[in-house]
Amino acid sequence: MNRNMQNEIPNIVFNSQKANNSGIEIITIESLYERKSNVGHNSEKAHQVAFNMIVFYTAGVSRHLVDFVWHDVKKNTIVHISKEQIHAFQFNDGLKGFILLFTDDYLKKQINALPKNEIIRLFNAHLFSPIIQVPPDSNVEHYFRLFYDEYSNIKEDYNQENTYGALHSIIFSKLERLKQYQTVHLKRTDKLNTFLNFKSLLEGNYTKSRNADFYAQSLNITYKHLNTICKNIVNTTAKEFIDAFIVLEAKRLLINSEIKSTELAYTLGFEEPTNFVKYFKKHTGLTPNAFKKDYK
Repeated sequence: MNRNMQNEIPNIVFNSQKANNSGIEIITIESLYERKSNVGHNSEKAHQVAFNMIVFYTAGVSRHLVDFVWHDVKKNTIVHISKEQIHAFQFNDGLKGFILLFTDDYLKKQINALPKNEIIRLFNAHLFSPIIQVPPDSNVEHYFRLFYDEYSNIKEDYNQENTYGALHSIIFSKLERLKQYQTVHLKRTDKLNTFLNFKSLLEGNYTKSRNADFYAQSLNITYKHLNTICKNIVNTTAKEFIDAFIVLEAKRLLINSEIKSTELAYTLGFEEPTNFVKYFKKHTGLTPNAFKKDYK
């Protein structure tokens, strides 16, 4: 892990200590705590990650911040964090576990070996909670420990990449199975596909339009149909989903850079800074500057 020094809140990029790394790494929570003063940032302070993470707590009780929400964690809690999300640890005595880190490029290489619903379920922050509670009788911890042992074995490097890939696939499959029982099981339906297309359109056009009609027309469906799909998939209207998406982007940018709220307003597609301030306050109860000051 490394730090992009341009940001006030650090943006941590993938930088494995292991030579010839293909984009995956595993460390322990204990080792991160021990070296927190030597990695260029404090892991207990909010920071953005430029990679994906699966954190598996094996002992202790604490909290973990994901996109401005604190989640309680304990033994057998898993937290999955997607690229670009803001997160922070809270280190307590007795806290132990593993942190599996991997780049988007690594995940893309693995996609062919993984059912698509696993990618949707584990790394779609807008659809599912980032928390999984693993049953005590599960053997998920066994595979994390096996991965850690394989990764830590400096004497054996023959065919290790294939071993990492196989263990990564096993861990993903097991977590998806657990997630399936703890959430509404989303099957690959036309509604889900349309919603994912809507989300993709929003990611590329939110600075151009906050109007649900714009996205409905782009999808060649009616506003009413898009609303029905959003209520079915994420239990909100299309407009509520758009607003939540933009507010989250605004929060990330506010705490992750030196950008002024006036400049941010134009970056997010608002014609006037005052309109952005009113919009942000309506959805958060705070002005952008108050949010940034309060959060830090």
